[in-house]
Amino acid sequence: MAHQSGLIESDIEQYLKAHEHKGLLRFITCGSVDDGKSTLIGRLLFESKLLFEDQLAAIEADSKKYGTQGSEMDFALLVDGLAAEREQGITIDVAYRFFSTDKRKFIVADTPGHEQYTRNMVTGASTADAAILMVDARYGILTQTRRHSFLMSLIGIRHLVVAINKMDLVDYARERFEAIVEEYREFARQLGLTDITFIPMSALKGDNVIEHGHHMPWYHGPTLMAYLETVAVDDQRHQQAPFRLPVQWVNRPDLDFRGFAGHIASGRVRPGDAIRVQPSGKASTVSRIYTFDGDLDEAVAGQSVTLLLDDEIDISRGDVISGADSPAQTADQFETTLVWMHDEPLLPGRPYQMKLGTQNVTATVSDIKYQINVNTLEHAAAKQLELNGIAVCTLSLSRPVAFDPYREVPDTGGFILIDRMTHNTVGAGMLHFALRRSQNIHRQPVDVDKPARALAKGQKPAVLWFTGLSGAGKSTIANLVEKKLHAGGRHTYLLDGDNVRHGLNRDLGFTNADRVENIRRVGEVAKLMVDAGLIVLTAFISPFRSERQMASDLVEADEFLEIFIDTPLDVAEDRDPKGLYKKARRGELKNFTGIDSAYEAPEAPDLHIRTTEMSSDEAAEAIINLLRERRLID
Repeated sequence: MAHQSGLIESDIEQYLKAHEHKGLLRFITCGSVDDGKSTLIGRLLFESKLLFEDQLAAIEADSKKYGTQGSEMDFALLVDGLAAEREQGITIDVAYRFFSTDKRKFIVADTPGHEQYTRNMVTGASTADAAILMVDARYGILTQTRRHSFLMSLIGIRHLVVAINKMDLVDYARERFEAIVEEYREFARQLGLTDITFIPMSALKGDNVIEHGHHMPWYHGPTLMAYLETVAVDDQRHQQAPFRLPVQWVNRPDLDFRGFAGHIASGRVRPGDAIRVQPSGKASTVSRIYTFDGDLDEAVAGQSVTLLLDDEIDISRGDVISGADSPAQTADQFETTLVWMHDEPLLPGRPYQMKLGTQNVTATVSDIKYQINVNTLEHAAAKQLELNGIAVCTLSLSRPVAFDPYREVPDTGGFILIDRMTHNTVGAGMLHFALRRSQNIHRQPVDVDKPARALAKGQKPAVLWFTGLSGAGKSTIANLVEKKLHAGGRHTYLLDGDNVRHGLNRDLGFTNADRVENIRRVGEVAKLMVDAGLIVLTAFISPFRSERQMASDLVEADEFLEIFIDTPLDVAEDRDPKGLYKKARRGELKNFTGIDSAYEAPEAPDLHIRTTEMSSDEAAEAIINLLRERRLID
């Protein structure tokens, strides 16, 4: 059964050749915390005889120090490598381990059970062919069991083992096993999971892991190892899908060679095949398939190659080369299922960086259609998405991208969202389909454009974005600046926070989600006014850096000036021209910036105005001088 073969001693070359051609199964272990995932993997490694003597000695020593099994060896310590994991007896990170038997090679990902590390489970599951879902026989189906099952159904894992572990702690009771099986079958039926194998086991004692043992004579199914060695892996599935190669790099070592390198996500390609490049839609023919070891007559999914084409067409990183007969789709609005993986909630309207294959684009969740209750699978309304929340959302992108529905080609249909300020991965999702409006709405060209409008006004358009606490003096200073510009014959418009909320944004409150939407709308209006050739002044608290960056990204880099009106909180509170701070202190005004809602000060504003050091007139003059320095006015 184990990896150690007699060929190692008699014919090492023959052994290595046989080992090279073994099939490979990637699988994950998942489930709730303390269900025995790491113990199971540790036993598989131990029984496969892939541990060196020094490793065994180290585990024996660690078992005495950190172990949870008394004097017995704690197999979980073979996998839980982080100090924090060993001290707490839990898995935090995804641990990948390799082992093999005479029949197959395996790569197993031990994923965390704790709810706050669900994002790591998604990482481990993204490349798995099968999954082992651990269930503690004492507690049965838990919330995290259901959450991981739902995620597996979303990711599209085809083969599932429900390993009902710790049967030794329920006296190997058949009735307990069958009750859990019945409960899980009912839940799996709602998810559409069909290929499920149930195995009662004790990972600690070894029952039904490698051998059946004698404690459960009533069980006649396969052991876990027998299942893993024989479960069918559809290696041809991705090769039979339409051809997709996301371009990672344009290889141009000299004038005579221009190739497009990438990892084939699906399908197969041969010299002479017609291709189409998305999202541009340009067509050509493959002339060569180049690799380090020489040209290929055919390349298939899973290989990394460089394609040379017959035509000199513009292709860059992020484009997708497709088969001409079934090209990838292009769109900029989608319905998607999103898994939120960050402590800070997802707020509709907030921009994030989206990575889809090799494509990078700005993405915004424009609407949360519904959140999914992982216990009941019921749909519930939601204005934001908390850590580990799962929802069906509408996603809007800053430009069209090439994609496939996730169920068809995971590599071109699965994406992650990245916080643009911290660069943390905050969400992962699966594209379902493009919204019809993304195909039917097109940007209409106009003959009178922004340069023409600006020329007619004799000025360069720009956005002066004033930000600071309530009572800092934003509106006062912005009003003075506009008066000076107007006196100089400039065409301006002042968008003030209170005035906008009387009309355009009167439907918005002051929650974080509403504040994000408030600034999103103002940013879009400011963009239109810049397109009209105006100098736009905006006086809003705009407390979050992410939304101020979003407003900046809507216009050209030299058309946006961030002006920080910096007034200490105690000074602003003493001024309190509208009495808002007093209401907030009395608890009558919730989500008030500076009191019970955060203000993220600019880190590198174009101009930092400290109102305790200069008057409003001096501040206005400093802003006018900045406009002259930037050549926005004469």
